[in-house]
Amino acid sequence: MDYKKIKTETTAVTRQKDSFYEHTENIYETVVVLSKRANQIGQEIKQELDQKIAEFAPATDNLEEVFENREQIEIAKFYESLPKPTLFAINEFLNNDIYMRNPHKEKGGY
Repeated sequence: MDYKKIKTETTAVTRQKDSFYEHTENIYETVVVLSKRANQIGQEIKQELDQKIAEFAPATDNLEEVFENREQIEIAKFYESLPKPTLFAINEFLNNDIYMRNPHKEKGGY
C-alpha cells in the first residue's frame, strides 16, 4: 500500500468513542484490531525503508571511511515525517477499509 498518498492526521486527535463501536460492538476487540493492523503497517513501512536504504549502501564497509550519504538522509527524513502506523490503522478502521474476522465468533462462541 502506498502510505505516502493516504491523507490522515499526523498527530493524535480526540475522537468520539461511539465510532469505534460500529463495526465490532466491543471496544476491546477494536483495540486488538487496531493494534494488529498498526503492527502490520509498521512492518510494511520498515521493509520499504530498509529496501530503499539498502540501494544506497556502500559496497564495502570500512570504518575509516565514514561519510554522509545525502540520499539516505533524505529518505530517512521523509519516513520520519510520515504519520505513525497507529494513525494509519485508525484511519483505515474508521473508513471501513480493514477486513477483520473473529474465529471464535465464527465457531459459535467461546
